Amino acid sequence: MLELTNLRKTYGQLTAVEGTNLTLEAGDVFGFIGPNGAGKTTTIKMLATLLAPTSGSATLDGIDIIGSPLDVRPLIGYMPDFFGLYEDIKVWEYLDFFASAYRIPKADRASIIDNVLELTDLGVKKDSFVQSLSRGMQQRLCLAKCLIHDPKLLLLDEPASGLDPRARVDIKSLIAELGRRGKTVIVSSHILPELADFCNKIGIMERGKMLISGDVQEIVQQLQPGKRIKIHTAGEMKSLRTALDGFPSILRAVEDDKDQTCAIIDFQGDLKDQASLLKSLIEGGEPIYSFAETGLDLEDVFMKVTTGSVQ
Repeated sequence: MLELTNLRKTYGQLTAVEGTNLTLEAGDVFGFIGPNGAGKTTTIKMLATLLAPTSGSATLDGIDIIGSPLDVRPLIGYMPDFFGLYEDIKVWEYLDFFASAYRIPKADRASIIDNVLELTDLGVKKDSFVQSLSRGMQQRLCLAKCLIHDPKLLLLDEPASGLDPRARVDIKSLIAELGRRGKTVIVSSHILPELADFCNKIGIMERGKMLISGDVQEIVQQLQPGKRIKIHTAGEMKSLRTALDGFPSILRAVEDDKDQTCAIIDFQGDLKDQASLLKSLIEGGEPIYSFAETGLDLEDVFMKVTTGSVQ
């Protein structure tokens, strides 16, 4: 559905995006991760045909995004990080204006508007003025505007920025639903918990470079070839660390910075080896009350891949 090849953007001596390559299919929800200034917004603006790349190519559903911007725009829904809303009109009038801009026949607009309002859970606000909406509802209205012409690709730049916790959950649920409906979605963020629950693919960018991209689980397995196990003890951590020393399947054992009762081990072994380790600890007198396999989260992945440098 979407393919980027060596996409690059420079401003004089500054390289904002350096040779980005990416392939996404219909239904992919891609989490675009990186610190502020990494090049995420610049990349999204190039895909939205708002910035011309310095070099490289990009195609959407077989159409050249760079060479044929007018042909590809009907296939794109773009939600910038800062967006304008016409405040002195009603919600349905706002959507009707954009439906007209996308040349949707007037006879079809009412039903389409009702559908996107239902999808974004704004049906009860159809006749409300835009300025009366909360920040979260305005975010959903902007997303509804992006859906009015049924695009194949959604570009969402920091869609949950500034929202309260409940509104963030609503936006995440909506984005996940769009992926299930076959939309290709790119969501940029520097807040990792936003992306962990609904993205099936991620890309990490730093200083304009795509450091790693692909399926979330494949990236985790690549960065963590073994298994990670959290062991909670009701006793002394020093005693537990001593008991773990020398066990052949343990690659590394550290104390959890956030929980003084928890040790985290990188483990290379099968389920029988795990059972043997737990049995050994209990028979050795360690008061273990939790022993569970866990995996890297997006924050772990981000910290392993990036260096903390900025443009």
